Amino acid sequence: MRSLLKSALVAWVFLFAMSSAHADQEYGIFERILAASGDYTSTVAAFEKALAASSLTLHAKRDIYVPEGKQRAKIYIVTSPAYMAAAAGEEANTASAQILRIGIYEYGPGKKTFINMANPVAHAHVFYSEGDNLNKMLAAANKVAAEIRAIAAQVPGTPERKQLEPIREVDALEGFNGDGPAKMMTGFSDFEGNQNPMVEDEENFAEVVAKVEKAIKAAPESGDVDESSGWTLLTKIQVNPNAVYFGIINDYTQDRTLRINSDFRSDGKTDDAPIPGVDHITAMPMEVLVLNMDGEVSVIQYGEMWRMQLYFWDSGYLAFTKNAIIPAIIESAIEEAVGEDSGLWDM
Repeated sequence: MRSLLKSALVAWVFLFAMSSAHADQEYGIFERILAASGDYTSTVAAFEKALAASSLTLHAKRDIYVPEGKQRAKIYIVTSPAYMAAAAGEEANTASAQILRIGIYEYGPGKKTFINMANPVAHAHVFYSEGDNLNKMLAAANKVAAEIRAIAAQVPGTPERKQLEPIREVDALEGFNGDGPAKMMTGFSDFEGNQNPMVEDEENFAEVVAKVEKAIKAAPESGDVDESSGWTLLTKIQVNPNAVYFGIINDYTQDRTLRINSDFRSDGKTDDAPIPGVDHITAMPMEVLVLNMDGEVSVIQYGEMWRMQLYFWDSGYLAFTKNAIIPAIIESAIEEAVGEDSGLWDM
């Protein structure tokens, strides 16, 4: 009996230690996966060749506008058929976790070239923690993260697994509702509470998707970093039968987000590479989702303050207070393009 109790105690301690280790584990919302040995152009070419030979699906790529134009950067929007299959039974509103983003950028002394990714595991903790299949989705996220690292490893350079800020413990990622005193800016709500409907109670999913696509394409990109209106449709992805993701972008959002993140950073900031926030390019693009939840179709955007904290909290609290109006400006610009007052829904 004593032996049995001792074995049970050892097992309990082991499980407690494992769960504590899990809780204490930290993830960056971004992960740097390669320090390239070649220049930017050759790195882009080698990466694209490796990506084309992989099982991942490339939906879009884009040169990112970097303030002052002194650094080059490019993002790739991809999905994984295997990861999407693993998520087939998940709620439609978790679709954002399936959008995989990889960035190549010049950074730091000598403007060396690096590759990073929006960390799939960190995102799985954010979007799948309320479901019944978190462990399954974490396993799938780890697998696709390993595949992205393997693709990058085919590029000349040194593979890395460097977690990039913002870095958070698992407990902070699961149910993420903002950071510290700024939680009130997100309404103390997680991703579901920050999926703000611009249009709701529609019935025809396909018709709504078509209208949103038409509206975004009809909104010419401003081409002016000081003009928030106007969007480019970077990609449209049918994530699952009840969710369509639109990735949209304009120069205003690129300029403001990277500039704000760079203002108070010293690490990586040099005279020839003055925008260290370029390592945050995989926070883009902005997102519009069309969701069919129990027969009710909605067009949603994320509360941009929630999204800004998720991706740019390392900018510092001072940067957030100084630029508190920026998320609202971005939200308004998206609303103007596809919201109820856009004129789109009167047709």
